[in-house]
Amino acid sequence: MALLAAILIALTALLHVGFLVLEMFLWTKPSGRAVFHMTAERAETTRVLAANQGLYNGFLAAGLLWSLLQPEPDFAFEVKVFFLVCVIVAAIYGAWSVKPRILLVQGGPAMLALLFVLLAS
Repeated sequence: MALLAAILIALTALLHVGFLVLEMFLWTKPSGRAVFHMTAERAETTRVLAANQGLYNGFLAAGLLWSLLQPEPDFAFEVKVFFLVCVIVAAIYGAWSVKPRILLVQGGPAMLALLFVLLAS
């Protein structure tokens, strides 16, 4: 259970690193615009907001990676739960405010990871 939880946490962290790259560096590029179905004009006007979102996704990824590297088991558990819940809350809000698919793409791996973290404890 613990190994599967760690794999799912790592996957969730990697997804958020990917979101960081998309939102901070590729937002106005053709590949970034294609992912988010935006015109060049719309991407340019929302560039700063997207970079801010990307930075927050980077913080989530960093917290999740920290939780995997934390040597003290009880504290590692708390860090895992905290950052996974943060990702899930962000996914719920994104699904409600932007697109329901966000709940699956962003929240799905985090919900599975949280389940396995709790089962492993």
